[in-house]
Amino acid sequence: MAVEIQRKVEFSMIDMANVAYYPRIFDLAHKVFEQAWEAMCDVSYPSLVNERRVGFPVVSLTSTFHAPLRYGDTITASVAISSIGTTSLAWTYTFVNQHGETVWTSQQATVCVDMNTMEKQPIPDDLRPGLNQHLEEATS
Repeated sequence: MAVEIQRKVEFSMIDMANVAYYPRIFDLAHKVFEQAWEAMCDVSYPSLVNERRVGFPVVSLTSTFHAPLRYGDTITASVAISSIGTTSLAWTYTFVNQHGETVWTSQQATVCVDMNTMEKQPIPDDLRPGLNQHLEEATS
């Protein structure tokens, strides 16, 4: 089951063409990623990183830009887990604007790391139930 999070396209995200500059879309995706942890696992991402010293950096991604994101748009971001490994997670993102138009999709892989050493480690057992609840079959 995907988590849905709404965000506005802010003025600071816009480029000279009056659309969201593509690196800002990745920044928006990371904000959604961080917010999804509370919905999925009932833990804040800052708590994971700062207190538990567990992080999930992106190690690979593919994205498709379907339509421009414009200043003032309200984006509904759907994020789900498409696979869970021993040390890695595969995420799917879909951004839809207020008109119901898909504007961006992405598949991203993260790896669980010890924030002190940046070495990969197994995903903590207490996170797995929440992650499993948001596991969806990948679509092509």
